[in-house]
Amino acid sequence: MSFTREEKPKIIDKYAIKKGDTGSPEVQVALLTDRILSLADHLETHKKDMHSRRGLLVMVGRRRRLLDYLKATNTERYEALIASLGLRR
Repeated sequence: MSFTREEKPKIIDKYAIKKGDTGSPEVQVALLTDRILSLADHLETHKKDMHSRRGLLVMVGRRRRLLDYLKATNTERYEALIASLGLRR
């Protein structure tokens, strides 16, 4: 369901602002997006898994709040992030 040991550093390196950056909104949103996509695939096959569905909704809400924060603080970074991740809005 989650990413492997090799995938996570690749995502962090791609979206990090500086070396060793794991806390910036861009990195957090990118990691959440990867987890959301994998969980959405899981829920397509396991339609009655309500516990995972709730976890998905929590992650989507967290990503939305991070994107709202990024949009309020730095619009250019927000627009670049949603374009690179392919998110709507």
